[in-house]
Amino acid sequence: LSVASVEDPVVMSKIRQNLREKHARHIADLRAYYDSEIQSLKQQLESSHRTAASEDLKKINQSLADRCDQLDAALNEASARIKALENKNNLLEKQVADWRERFYAISDNSKVLQERLEEMRTSHKEKDNTISRLKSRLRELEEAFEKAYKLSDNENTRLQEENKMFQNLLGEYESLGKEHERVKDTLNTTENKLLDANTEISDLKRTILKLEAQLKQVEHENALKLRH
Repeated sequence: LSVASVEDPVVMSKIRQNLREKHARHIADLRAYYDSEIQSLKQQLESSHRTAASEDLKKINQSLADRCDQLDAALNEASARIKALENKNNLLEKQVADWRERFYAISDNSKVLQERLEEMRTSHKEKDNTISRLKSRLRELEEAFEKAYKLSDNENTRLQEENKMFQNLLGEYESLGKEHERVKDTLNTTENKLLDANTEISDLKRTILKLEAQLKQVEHENALKLRH
C-alpha cells in the first residue's frame, strides 16, 4: 500500500472487501476440508465397528476418534486466530483512517496559512514601496526646505507652511514605519506556525507509513496462518 492508495477511500474499501472475501473463502475451505476428514474418519470408525471387534481395531478406532478431536480443536483454533487477526486488521484500518483525517485537516490548515503568508508578503511589499516613495518625497521636501531657508525673510510665511507640511509628512512616515514593524512581526509569527504545521504533517506521514507496515505484517501473518 502506498500513501496515495491509503488516501483513496475507494481503494481501501476494495482492499477490505477483498480481504473479507479471501478470509471467508479460506475459512470455508478449511471447514470443508476438516469436515471431510472428520466424516471420512467417522466412516472408518463405523466400518471398523461393523467388520471386526478385536483389540487392535479398538485401538485404531480410539486413535481415529482422537484424530477427530484434534481436527476439531485445530479448526476451532484456526477460526479463533483468523477472527483475532481480522479484529486487529480492522483496528489498524480505523487508526489509518483517523490519522488520514488529521493529516487532511493539518494540510488544509497549512494551505490557509500559506495563502495568508503570501497575502501578508504582498501587503508588506506594497508598504515597503509606499515607504520608499515617502522617503523620496521626504528628501525632496528637505531639499526644498533648505532652498527656501536660504531665501529672504519675506518668504518666511511660505517657509513655515512648508515646514508644517514637512512635519505632517514626517509624522505619516513614522506611523507607516510602526505599521511596517507590526506587519513584519505578524509575518514572522505566521511563518513559525507554517513551519510547525509542516513538521506535524511530516510526523503524520511517518505515522501513516508505520501503520501501513503494521497492516502489511498483520496480513502476512494472516496469510501464513491460513496456509498452515
